[in-house]
Formats: sequence, structure tokens, C-alpha cells
Amino acid sequence: MRPATPERVFLDGAAGRIEAAVQRPTAEIRGLALVAHPHPLYGGTMDNKVVQTLARAFVAMGCVTWRMNFRGVGDSDGVFDDGNGEVEDFLRLAAHARGDQPDGPLTIGGFSFGGYVAATAAATLAPERLVLVAPAVGRFPVGVVPEHTQVIHGEEDDVVALSEVLAWARPQKLPITVVPGAGHFFHGDLIRLQQLVTQHCDCTA
Repeated sequence: MRPATPERVFLDGAAGRIEAAVQRPTAEIRGLALVAHPHPLYGGTMDNKVVQTLARAFVAMGCVTWRMNFRGVGDSDGVFDDGNGEVEDFLRLAAHARGDQPDGPLTIGGFSFGGYVAATAAATLAPERLVLVAPAVGRFPVGVVPEHTQVIHGEEDDVVALSEVLAWARPQKLPITVVPGAGHFFHGDLIRLQQLVTQHCDCTA
């Protein structure tokens, strides 16, 4: 059964309106998921293919899934705020989404810069699941994450080096799933990426 078409909505944010999209499962709702997109100054939007792949995985597992355009992207107001305002906006999205879907466990996903936003927001939101794809460690202060966090990285990532992610994960004894031959944007590997998320993550856990 195909999921419902995403619905575009606008929220109030500190820098003005926030453009968001919500996609609801057509079957039983089993949780809530939020996904953060890559760097706004390098073409990152909520319609990025990796972000959409994460959203598809979460919707397929029964999560009402929200994405948003950070300030200055698409029809969201404001300008890039070096991660600080973006985390603030993401927390506002979380509050709105939880008001819309008050029940069920929370899953948070993020790609690249969105991995930093997701990990930072997770310290406040305490999600049951955290999924980070090619998190931008070394470029932004991605902190310690829960031990159940799923981290997926491409072997041939030329934006965020695998060695940087391993150096970040090593003190935490955090496992990393490495996709052989995959680059930063997982071209040709998106189906595999979705499978890895689905195998690891369960919105009902």
C-alpha cells in the first residue's frame, strides 16, 4: 500500500514562517518521526533524496513523518544561522508535530548537517530512535549520542570522511554501518539505505 502524498504546511518560527511537509501512513499509525535535511548553503532542502528516503522508511513503519525547510530554504523565512537557529526551528517542528500526533514513540533522523541538528535536538527530545546518515562531524559539534543510535556512512564519502566519523564514534564505542562504495549522497544506494534503516529501526520500539 502506497503512503499518502505529503502535505505542505507552514508553522510559526523565531525567524518567521517555517515550510514543512507531513506524510501519514495509510495503515495504522504507530509513532512519530522527524527528519532534518543537509546544509542549507549547499543546496540542502527537505526534498533531498536521502531525506526523502529516510521519510519513506519511517512512513512505511507506521510513523507520521515530518520534514521541514530550515530558515532561508524554499519558502521558509530567515537566513542561515550556523546551526543554532536551525536546531531551534527543529525543536519547534517537534512541538508542533507532537501536538498533531501526541501518541507513540518518537524517531528522529538526519542527513549530513541534518545529522548535527538531529543529534543536538535529540539531547532535548530524547527520542526512542535516532538515525544519522553521514553526520557532519568535524564540521559541526556533534556530541555524544545514545548507544542505540544508528549511524550509516558511505565508504567513499568525499564530503564527510569516514575516518572523521570513526574518530567521533570511537570514544562512544558506537557501531557504524558502512555501505561499501557509497558516496555522500548514496547515489545508486538509496534502496539499500532504506533497507538498512528499516532493518534497524522500529517506530513501535
